[in-house]
Amino acid sequence: MAILISEGLNVIDFSGPWGVFESVSLPNATELPFQLFTVSEKAELVNSGSGLKLIPHFTFANVPETKVVVIPAQKGSDAMIEWLRKVAPTADVTMSVCTGAFKLAKAGLLSGKAATTHHEFLDKLQKEYPDIQVKRGVRFVEGEKISTAGGLTSGTDLALRVVERYFGREIAQTTASYMEYQGKGWIV
Repeated sequence: MAILISEGLNVIDFSGPWGVFESVSLPNATELPFQLFTVSEKAELVNSGSGLKLIPHFTFANVPETKVVVIPAQKGSDAMIEWLRKVAPTADVTMSVCTGAFKLAKAGLLSGKAATTHHEFLDKLQKEYPDIQVKRGVRFVEGEKISTAGGLTSGTDLALRVVERYFGREIAQTTASYMEYQGKGWIV
């Protein structure tokens, strides 16, 4: 599971889904169900802008096969857009959080699809990408392979929904309970 990181990374957009995926526990499992790693354009320190500093596990050049991709709000780069175009067709799920939706849109991955983003950027998404069916007032929009979360804590909801897709409602609810997460926005 690849979580994209670059300058200006929004911490909760990153940490919410990471926290969900690292908290999944399967009965009798001997290893974690999701192998989490960060991916960036370069193998250099990434500064969130608010003080969090991360060193990516992989670059776009050496990242292993990826089944789930998470794109939090961040600055990004043209290389990130190209990597998304390359990896999304073979990934099970590519999900954005907040303005990470603009990375998917720029890559052409939301063309003709329904999507959402942070409420303060809905008009901008609609104006810049008129071929996207922008959804308002929703925590997330789920597609077969591409999904978008509104922003911030809604990324946690979408991550729990991804857990449910892989392992069922009971495991997702157990994960939410373990995290002391009482939100129900992930239940569809």
